[in-house]
This record gives sequence, C-alpha cells and structure tokens, in this order.
Amino acid sequence: MDVTLNRIDYLQIGVTSQKCMRLMPAMGRKATQKIAIADQNGILTCFGIRKGESVPVFKTLPGPGINRLDLSGVPGTTQEKIFIASASEVRGYTKKGKQFLSFETNLAESITAMHVSGSDLFLCSNYVFNHYTDCVDQNYFLAPDKINDVICVSTPISTSILACQDCNLHVLQNSTALHTVTVPGPPSVLTLFQGGNEEEVLYGTSNGKLGLVKVTSETGNCIWETTTEKRRGGILCLDCFDILSDGVKEILVGRDDGSLEMYAFDSAGKPMMKYEHVLAESVTSIQGGCVGKPGYNEIVASSYAGWVLGMTTEPLLKEAGPGDELHINKETETKLIKLRTELDELQAKVLQERERYQQSSISDATLSSIPPFSIRDKFVLSSEDATYILGIEVQTAIDHVLLQSDIPIDIDDVDKNSAVVSHSVCDNENSNFLLATYRCQANTTRLELKVRSIEGQFGILQAYITARLQPRTCQVRQYFIKPLSLHQRICSIDQSRPMNMVSLTGRFSLAEIHSWVVSCLPELPERAPLGSDISYCFRNTFLDTHLQCNYRNGEGVFKSDNISTISILKDVLTKEATKKNISLNVSCDISEDSVEHTLQLIKPRLEEQLHLRQKVTLIETLKELEEQEGGPECLSHEFRALLEDAEQLQQKQKKQHNYVERFYGTIADLFIDKFKFKGTNVKSRVPQLLDILNNYDFDTLVNFFNLP
Repeated sequence: MDVTLNRIDYLQIGVTSQKCMRLMPAMGRKATQKIAIADQNGILTCFGIRKGESVPVFKTLPGPGINRLDLSGVPGTTQEKIFIASASEVRGYTKKGKQFLSFETNLAESITAMHVSGSDLFLCSNYVFNHYTDCVDQNYFLAPDKINDVICVSTPISTSILACQDCNLHVLQNSTALHTVTVPGPPSVLTLFQGGNEEEVLYGTSNGKLGLVKVTSETGNCIWETTTEKRRGGILCLDCFDILSDGVKEILVGRDDGSLEMYAFDSAGKPMMKYEHVLAESVTSIQGGCVGKPGYNEIVASSYAGWVLGMTTEPLLKEAGPGDELHINKETETKLIKLRTELDELQAKVLQERERYQQSSISDATLSSIPPFSIRDKFVLSSEDATYILGIEVQTAIDHVLLQSDIPIDIDDVDKNSAVVSHSVCDNENSNFLLATYRCQANTTRLELKVRSIEGQFGILQAYITARLQPRTCQVRQYFIKPLSLHQRICSIDQSRPMNMVSLTGRFSLAEIHSWVVSCLPELPERAPLGSDISYCFRNTFLDTHLQCNYRNGEGVFKSDNISTISILKDVLTKEATKKNISLNVSCDISEDSVEHTLQLIKPRLEEQLHLRQKVTLIETLKELEEQEGGPECLSHEFRALLEDAEQLQQKQKKQHNYVERFYGTIADLFIDKFKFKGTNVKSRVPQLLDILNNYDFDTLVNFFNLP
C-alpha cells in the first residue's frame, strides 16, 4: 500500500442511510465540487468547502427520513439535479435548492432503492420493482426475494438489474425477467464499472465479496471476483474514480465494519487493494472527486452517524527534517483558536441546557422525555466459521449491551472489540441459558460479536442496548435463531450424495408450507415467491452437508445427506402443521450409506481439531522441559518447531475452543437420529459412544454405528 491520503472531517449531519451522498458535477476545470447529502431527519444538505470550512449552498426543512439520493438530468447534459426518496415519495431539487418535483408513487411500502436516468425513475420497495417515465407507471415486477439495490444499463436496450437477497442479479427488460446472474453472496450494492462499457456492472455483497459482471439481454458472465482469506465486512457503497491520476479508474469500497478501501488493477486486469483506512463507523456512501482544494483528488465518504469526510491527496503537513521545529502557519493557528472557542461555547451551552432540563423535569414531570437514538444492527451467518456475526452500531456512544438467550449458545469476542464482558449465573430451568454484559469504553459506537448456535435448538437472542445519554434509556433488539440455523442458501446440491428423504402431503396451501419452512431455515423470503413449485437448496456451513426443499400446494419433499437435518425438519414441520390443525401424511426414505458419508465429512475436521488440542497440551510440558534442560537443544526438531509455532497454535485453539465438543454433539445426534427412524431409542448407549470418541478411531466409530 504505497498511497498516502490524509483525512479531513468536513461536516456532521444526522444518521445517514446507504447511498445518500453524491458529489455535484464541477462547474469548471479547476473548480471544486459541492456535496449533496441527505439524512434520516429528512434534511437534504448541499454544501461546498472554502478555505477548509464548509459553506452551505442550501438546506431543506426536516421531514420523513430519506432512504436514497441520486443525481440525474437531461441525457447528454450535466447531471446536476438532485433526487431523494423518502417513504413512498420522490422529490427533485435543482443545484440551488429549488424543488421542481414532488411525486407520490403508488408503492405500498417505503422506497428502499432508487436509480434515476433522465426522465426514468427505477424504484424498489422490499419486493416490488416499479419503472416510471415522466412519473407515469410503465413496468412492474415482483421479485422472488428482498431487493437491495437497482441499476439500469444500456445493452443497447434499456435493461434493469435488481440485486436481490437470494444471491442473484435479476436482469429485466420492461416487466419481464430475462435471466439471473448468480454471485457469491447476497448482493447489497450495484454500480456501473465506468470504464466505457455500460454492460459491465460492479457488485458488492453483504458477506464482503466484490466482483464485476458483464450483463447483456441474453446472458451474464462473471469477469472477476475478489478472494481473500481475511473476513471483511459487508459492502455498502461503491464508486469508480481515478484518484491516482494515472488514466485508470480505481474502485472505491465502503464497508459496514468501517473499512474504506481503494482497489487498483494489476497487469492482468485483476483488482488489488492499494489503500485501506478504518473508520469507527459504517461507511454508508463513497465517491471520488475534488472537494477541498483544486487540483487534489480525494475520496469523500459519509458514515452512519452522519460524518462527511475526505481522504485527500493534498499533503496537510510539511515534512520536518532533523532539527526542524514544528511550524503552524497563521491560517491554521486562526482555525485552531476558532475551533477551541466554538468547543468552549458548545460545552457551556450543553451544561446550561442540561441544568435547565433537570430543573424543569423536577418541577413538572410531564416535561421529562426519553432521548431517542438510532441503531443499525445485523445478524448474519458467516460461512467461514459457521457462526453468526452480531453487529450493533449506535449513532452515539454505547454504554453497555446486555445479551440474553433462551437456548444454549456460545458468544465469542472479536479481536477489534474493546468492550469488557462479564457473565452472570443463569437459571436454565426457566429457559435462561445466557446472560452476558458488554461494557464499552468511551466513544465506542460499534460492537461486533460471534454467536455459535447448535442446530435443533431454536429460540431468541435478545440484546438490550444502552447508550451514553441522560437520562439512561435502553432499546431491545431480538434475533431469531432457527432450528436449522447453520444452513446457507446455495444454487444447487450434489445429487451424487446418498440422500435421505421425507415427504409430506396434506391439505395445506403453498403459503402455509412456505411459512413453515421459513420458521425452520434462514435466508428465505417472508412471502412465497410466484409460481406453483418452489425449490431451495442449502449447505450446512459447519458440516458441509446439503439440503434440498421442493414444495407446492398440498405436497413437500425434502432431501438431505444428513439424517439429523431430515429429523429436525420433520419435527418442526409436523409441529407447525399441528398448530394449524392440519393433518399430514409423512413418509420417510432413509439411506444407510448417508451415515458413513456424513461421518466421512466430519472425519478430517475432527482429526484436525484433535491434533490441535494434542499439540497445545504438549506446549506447556515442552516449555518446562526446555527450562529444566537449559535450552531447546534437548528437544527433537519436531518439538522445537512446535514451540516456535506455540503462540499461533494457542491463538487458533482459543478461537476454536469448543469445536471438538461441537463435533462430538453432532455425532451423538446423528447416532440417535439414525435409530430414531428405525423406532429404537439408543440414548442409553450415548456414553459408550463418547468413550469411543475420546479414544478416537474412525473404523471403530463406524462399526459402532452399524451395530444393531
């Protein structure tokens, strides 16, 4: 990373949503650009920078929260008209702040994604896509899953692309779906790859992948996608701009973990990270341009809490040589004095208003109010380590977060967290299995944790979030952990695997059986997609087993190479049907070969964990032996290498501290479920199974499973 950029904070507004900031076109070759940004207070602000200070151009009155902002204009002219989407309304403003459009759409839900091209409006709510021309409804499409973003390309016919939660880019012409392009994760944002080819579209996913696809009306091809061993935050915003002024546009990426990245291209045309800067908040919008000073390019970004900042190529400090004194010019000194004066005035005003509020609340209780604060949270499955990532972000500093669960789960901390955790004794008999408090340090606005669940046990994880506000208030967030919580959507399954099958028939509708499946599996749309037959495929992120769900009115067929998956699914579906007083006819077809197949999938990972545990156990003994003998010379080459890697092995063991127990539990469930389908209760033989696992031998284990 040989790029040096310097951070400048320009302004802070209210909480911002994804893609709610744009740079206005420059009015001349050496002119700087204005910034248009909208927040959840409903305020659209346009400002420029002059001598390091923000200078307002216009500012609208507060209103409903603004969810999207875009720029457009007459094709072939400067794109300087500002469009904002708020609730189900679209408003348009000129560059000077005059409103010229107020269009109330016919969408029943709030607008979540918007793209404007000339007189065409492409709008999306959660599942519905609408295309308007001159505010007249032209096209409509009901997506099979939640829509995260929309964009329009010319191929040469105008083609719309929807980024949907089902890991597909749906390509539309008018109201017709032409085809889909599968991407390696739920796509969260789209932008044109501005290299001169309007058919090339950049996408970013919620699991941190970045890729480029070429989309035509006939097909869609993946050109490249990033691969990295390090897990990165979900991508919220993208842009292309030539920051380095080398004639090739770089890719700018903003993530929900606060990472701001710049990718350049190598000689083979593959992207490589050139620059990274980590903020304390999510990056909701990003764009390249020239804002602070003419002649100096910069990356302009907005954060969740409303900070507008620039990463500029302008050198802010003169590099001092040996013996040089730090020199602050007169302009900078004046600015520092002004900032200190403003800070003192603000602190005095805060103290004055706080005293006034306390006196008023004592004399008149009706004046007391609860201060609201916005929370941005996520609870997503990470396929790398089969854990759920719980991320909580607050617009102000977090005081503490209390976690409570009614099912057994494990909470693992993340390295970058600075919170102090304390666990309380729980009453398991009253369905209270977790009570943990995370006390955050001052100015902490983000908290990220890993949650490990056990399939077959389902319930609710609750987070009680308290901010550093007076008076103290708390907000509660609930996260549902489903019976098959570790399953992730995939495009297709391996049909060559030995499959177990359960079939259900009865007098149920498509919507009813879909709701039952949704209650059991994650990453599914709440409403049933259009069509008479529905099919979904899943992969267990912990065991790498597969599951296929096919259902229609009155019939459902579910296949998996894991008997435990079929057992859990059967129990949940019959339970949900019983709640609705619906009688089901259930038939099962169990494959004996699937048991050894599942054990074979577990074998290499379990053996790896057992070897890791054995190595970590040896480390302390080897250290004592080394001290007693006066050096490592007494040890063999293998043991010396083990001591050299001791810290790395211990860290790995710490991150995967309960993996062996999880595998043991999975094998025990597999053993019980195999014989349950035969009508035999073998729970009394589980201690014998655990003895075999503690003295692990794969052949002995398989033979034990095959005993009658």
